[in-house]
Amino acid sequence: MNSSKKIALVTGAGTGIGRAAAQALHGAGYEVVVTGRRREPLEETANGQMLVVPADVSQPTAVEALFEAIENHYGRLDLLFNNAGMGAPAIPMDELSFEQWNAVVGVNLTGSFLCAQAAMRLMKKQKPQGGRIINNGSISAQTPRPNSAPYTATKHAITGLTKSIALDGRPFDIACGQIDIGNAASEMTQRMTVGVMQANGTMSPEPRMDLAHVANAILYMASLPLEANVLTMTVMATKMPLAGRG
Repeated sequence: MNSSKKIALVTGAGTGIGRAAAQALHGAGYEVVVTGRRREPLEETANGQMLVVPADVSQPTAVEALFEAIENHYGRLDLLFNNAGMGAPAIPMDELSFEQWNAVVGVNLTGSFLCAQAAMRLMKKQKPQGGRIINNGSISAQTPRPNSAPYTATKHAITGLTKSIALDGRPFDIACGQIDIGNAASEMTQRMTVGVMQANGTMSPEPRMDLAHVANAILYMASLPLEANVLTMTVMATKMPLAGRG
């Protein structure tokens, strides 16, 4: 299938930020491919209007099959939103299992690398050459929460990955940026309305913001011509306790 529209892939698109981003991109005129581990929530996101390709992005064979499907269906990819992510239980790091650590690294870091790697391969060879990769970082990429070592470590690593992709993609018109999101109202942050651990050990509820603001920020990053790039952006709930943590 050839399309005059731009082609976007959103990982972790079954819920939350991924779903909001996929639907916003579709509304802005993109042909959207959605992926994640479970087909049912992906179908709910797609509503019959997007290409659904379930995949576990932490597995190289699954990512290879995902990008084969994209190339076979559309012949190109203009935008990758590397959104798939997970956290470990908020417990002291000495109590975490190796399996819990590995699971977070596998999705957040390895998954982002594998998808970016496959996207770069396709973006290099397609005509016209080039495209854009947006990595979902986190405010934890700069300022961790208590008991978040696996998540925080991987989000720090995403910053390095983003800058490396931006540098290595430069000769091929592949732009890469990172969006760091603070307290978007999703299933993952629902507990913040009741109380979340603060740096001083107390529990306190935190303000959240509507997912639409995140989607609009991603649309802005995606809308730029390849000669311009947002390298890093932070979009957050105004009154969340980020500035001044610690």
